[in-house]
Amino acid sequence: MTSSALSAAREALQWAFAQLAQVTDRPHTEAERLLAWVLHVDRTTVLAHPEWLLTPEQGEQFRGAIERRAANVPLPYILGHMEFFGSEFCVTPAVLIPRPETELLVELALHRIQHQPRSRVVDVGTGSGCIAVTLAMKASGARIWATDLSAPALDVARDNAERHNVAKRIAWIQADLLTPLVNHFDLIISNPPYVTESEWHVLPRSVQQEPRHALVSGPHGLDAILRLLDQAATRLASGGMLLIEIGANQGDAVITMATTAFERYARRGMHSRIHRDLAGKDRILEVSLTP
Repeated sequence: MTSSALSAAREALQWAFAQLAQVTDRPHTEAERLLAWVLHVDRTTVLAHPEWLLTPEQGEQFRGAIERRAANVPLPYILGHMEFFGSEFCVTPAVLIPRPETELLVELALHRIQHQPRSRVVDVGTGSGCIAVTLAMKASGARIWATDLSAPALDVARDNAERHNVAKRIAWIQADLLTPLVNHFDLIISNPPYVTESEWHVLPRSVQQEPRHALVSGPHGLDAILRLLDQAATRLASGGMLLIEIGANQGDAVITMATTAFERYARRGMHSRIHRDLAGKDRILEVSLTP
């Protein structure tokens, strides 16, 4: 169907439903969201006005967006944004798309900061900046650093910080994990890559459009976590806490790795535990040091 034929919302959506049926289990919702984006209205307005007439330019833009989605480009990359923790964040193919599971990481961090409002916090591998920016928005007293190896990712993160008026609250550092930092932190938080090499090849094609380096971490998915644990052991302040998002089957392995990395603190008091998500799956490694 040509863009000139996409003149009315009803017909445009019917065409889009058919195009998206093979790439998503929510073809109607995604088509409606894309049409709302093209028309600069909300989805409710699209549903309420099936007779809405598209201009030729709007028809062409909608057709292009649907064709991109049908080619497995993730919906947030087309829309240019994703909601996380109740706020909207810009996303580009330079960054991992924020997931709802990562909100648990932020909830645990905010709970920890409540007990120490002036916490020194570092978000390792910040990506879109959704974690660091959310913490800056919700915890006004915290001092926040954010690192990422990718310069394009840091550009996106800075844009998100500007969008939410917290840019001056966050120090951005291009770095491999914690490598150049000599500070001691009260809270180290990270959503590192934890997908295995073999898992990458069976992920949905849309997920494979996201940065591979932000997802895959060696044959067992544990390479980045191991390096981060080793570095965190020298940078976590007395009484501090480390929170790392992990894969659903990695709980036992990361507890063992954390015990080894923080062995020097065993006598003084080091505690580790796994937090599970709403589905009951391993999701967050917590390591805390006794003051």
